[in-house]
Amino acid sequence: MTLSLSTMWAQQERFLDDMHVFVRESRALGYDAIEAAHSLPEAPFERLLTAPDARISSIHAPAPLVRYDGRANSALNIAALDDGERGTAIDYAKRSIDHTRAAGGRYVVVHLGGVGNAMFEAERELRRLYDSGTRDGQRVEELRATCLRQRAEQAAPWLERAREALAELVRHAAAGDVAIGIENRLHYHEIPQPDEAVSLLAGVPPERAGYWHDVGHAEVQWRLGLVDKRVWLERNGARCIGAHLHDVTGLADHRAPGNGDVDWGYIAAGLPEEALRVFEINQSQTAEDVAAAIPFLRERGVIA
Repeated sequence: MTLSLSTMWAQQERFLDDMHVFVRESRALGYDAIEAAHSLPEAPFERLLTAPDARISSIHAPAPLVRYDGRANSALNIAALDDGERGTAIDYAKRSIDHTRAAGGRYVVVHLGGVGNAMFEAERELRRLYDSGTRDGQRVEELRATCLRQRAEQAAPWLERAREALAELVRHAAAGDVAIGIENRLHYHEIPQPDEAVSLLAGVPPERAGYWHDVGHAEVQWRLGLVDKRVWLERNGARCIGAHLHDVTGLADHRAPGNGDVDWGYIAAGLPEEALRVFEINQSQTAEDVAAAIPFLRERGVIA
């Protein structure tokens, strides 16, 4: 079972100055491979790929990070109704596929955009209430209902663009042994939701694309009362090819596993053994915590 460490943890000066140091430290902490995150700027991204002992398991599109029209390329909506924005987002994802193939990686993690380009205001208020300690009540129920209604009313054309984008990326990846992983997202307006993932992957060969389970994203949407976290793997577990493993405190994710309060039981039960395990831990976590995450999840049956 391959254990991969995301370069999300490498957003530190000592690593960004020389990603070869990150490669060596990730090995010393117990990891077999590396996922290049979409937050990794171009120069350290290129340095990472030159490390002689770097084993690249996956690249999270649209790595590397570049600026486009004044914003990060990861901010582009690959499901946009605007042809220009959607086409540019697809092009950046294709570059990530090409980099993955050249590096000998197997997977490209893709964000399939959203229903619109911004978080619903109802979700924004839900988050404020949650952070202030209000987790239920009439106003909370009203906001949840608004989120569900707004997305249901608006989703159709954006979902169709997402489907077209996925098909184009699958065709591009078919030239090499690269599979696309469509990731569940942090915000309710984003694509896909559980049944949408089922529909988007229907008819796509399993070796070409699958579902990518982000533990923290599922946890946050569940805590807001919007999507049951267990449904993701119940409906998409058979197509799950990889996972981002990180812990959550409140609504803050990307903690090292063991530094939050996620219940890992449903992950251990639902994550296929063959799915790639990527530890997506942010730069605020200590090296000791990054190392301790492995035995922590081994004890809970998430890794072998």
